[in-house]
Amino acid sequence: MCRYACSKVLLIALGCLVASGCTSLSNNPDYLAQADSDRQNVVSWSEMEDGSETTYLNELVNSGDLNALIAEARVANPDLRQTLLSLEILRAQYRATQADQLPDIDAGLGASKTEHLDTAYTGTLTISWELDLWQKISDEASAAAGDVAEQLALYQAARDTLVAEVMQGWLQLINLNRSVAIEKQWVELLEQNEQWILQRYRSGLGDLEDLDSAQSSAASARATLIAVQESLQQQQRAMNLLLGRRQGSTVIASDYPQVLAPLTGLPDQTLQRRPDLKAAYMAIRANDIRTSVAYKDMLPSISLEAALSDTGTSPGDALLRNPVWSLLGQLTAPLFRGGELQANADAAELTTAQSYQTYRETLLTAVKEVEDAIGQESSLGNQQQQIDSALLSARRNYQQYQQKYRNGLVSVLDLLYVQQQTFDLESQLNDLTYDRLSNRITLGLALGLGIKETDQS
Repeated sequence: MCRYACSKVLLIALGCLVASGCTSLSNNPDYLAQADSDRQNVVSWSEMEDGSETTYLNELVNSGDLNALIAEARVANPDLRQTLLSLEILRAQYRATQADQLPDIDAGLGASKTEHLDTAYTGTLTISWELDLWQKISDEASAAAGDVAEQLALYQAARDTLVAEVMQGWLQLINLNRSVAIEKQWVELLEQNEQWILQRYRSGLGDLEDLDSAQSSAASARATLIAVQESLQQQQRAMNLLLGRRQGSTVIASDYPQVLAPLTGLPDQTLQRRPDLKAAYMAIRANDIRTSVAYKDMLPSISLEAALSDTGTSPGDALLRNPVWSLLGQLTAPLFRGGELQANADAAELTTAQSYQTYRETLLTAVKEVEDAIGQESSLGNQQQQIDSALLSARRNYQQYQQKYRNGLVSVLDLLYVQQQTFDLESQLNDLTYDRLSNRITLGLALGLGIKETDQS
């Protein structure tokens, strides 16, 4: 009768503790549903008429040399390797969290000696297990799995960004190499002008001011050439850093490759491919689960422990040959922690809310990046057409002024101005070409195209 009464009291106490804990459970907003709604409600984009649909970022450029550089960077870039190691650390921590759901088994062997008595040896085997009544331990493992998924997405984002930087860095090497060639042509032309004006001066057909102007222009052009050559070397060093090299040189193509324009579809289809957006979404999910765990910490817990022990005069006799067993069941519940558990739950709720705002910021940034890149594609294309037209006119004008100067109809300053204008337009067209091709890579990255998976990390 007493045993029945005690069991009844225990059950009533358990029910009261569960009821009091459940009244404190969170009524958090559904941030995951809000995040899905936010992504689906972004403004639609018009498809780019001149775009070619691509599946992967590294398919925008068809170059074996570039693919080799991308493969090298993925293997040796130190920043990417650090991100990968962070992922492996979280995977190991997740495995440790999963182990909390299994029983713990410990074995022990002790020895004690008392005066006038033989040494006594004691062997024990203990099995302990906390019952996952409220799925709290399971939720902790799920939150750890969310951390792994978030870090995996961050690793993919870092990998895709690295590939885009290698592609753009390779294009910039081409750009600067062409700039060096343009500046060399300009220097050679000015030096030819200088020699030709010097000959005219010696023949009495020119004056000293013309010669000074030519020499000044040539010296200025040589200074510009030196600066551009150094920029090319700096870009090569920047590429070595991306590739994880200490030193080395990259094969530079003589002309720009074709870079496809990514085709922009519906925002919901493209933005959800972005790994940084996936990472922000998984952070909401993991923190939402941790909020649930924080409230479940207020609920009672039940743990079981089974033990086998044996005592003998030798280690062999203590190895559980005739063990004595015991079984312990324990019910514990927090009654007073000074508000610690509720404060932890409040902090978890606020962390989830913060994760949602981070997601919103990531989403808005993604929309801006796509729209900026689409706008740049149109703007740079129109600029390129105008500079093409201006360069054709400038070249015709340069030929006319060259003939007029030979006939003494214009001054050397007029000729130098037209020459300078022509080479400035060539340099401007070179930079616009690079900017437009580089922007297409930026657009592909903003759309979350990603890269082809290989056997590499």
